[in-house]
Amino acid sequence: MRIKLLSEEITIPEKVTVEVDGFLVTVKGPKGELKREFPSKQVAIQKKDNKVVVFSKDATKREKTMVGTFVSHIKNMTLGVQNPHVYKLKICSGHFPMSVSASAKEFVVKNFLGETIPRKLKLRQGVNVKVDGEFVVVDGIDKELASQTAASIEQLVRITNRDRRVFQDGIWIIEKDGKKVE
Repeated sequence: MRIKLLSEEITIPEKVTVEVDGFLVTVKGPKGELKREFPSKQVAIQKKDNKVVVFSKDATKREKTMVGTFVSHIKNMTLGVQNPHVYKLKICSGHFPMSVSASAKEFVVKNFLGETIPRKLKLRQGVNVKVDGEFVVVDGIDKELASQTAASIEQLVRITNRDRRVFQDGIWIIEKDGKKVE
């Protein structure tokens, strides 16, 4: 079933400017600037007054999902340039006391399960990582970079070939962008 004209609007908040140039959408705000390309022949993006309009003519199910995805990405961009996306992780070490440190470019876990070689993760540009006691805080204006960094930290200390009920050591995501993880 085709829809003649499928259209969704996003209201631009105050202190945020959005520029649309073909497939490229640029969002500027008090915390920074984000750019993203939305290449699609079937879905178009336009700026009208104080709104961004994402629309498709003769839309099928595929175009409907693309419109929804584009709208979600643009909303996340406008939220990120106002307030950074924050992910919280908890350090759990029951068997061996591990030490965790973060610099501007690298995240290091030492003595994980008694290992002598530290586990290291290169941090992406545009993401801030802070170690605060038994918590790790990851924040950034780009939601995808912040969430991928948090997931990479969780995967850095993944345990294989051991009983998960006994070896619960690791760094676990406990809060995703303000929402508790159960």
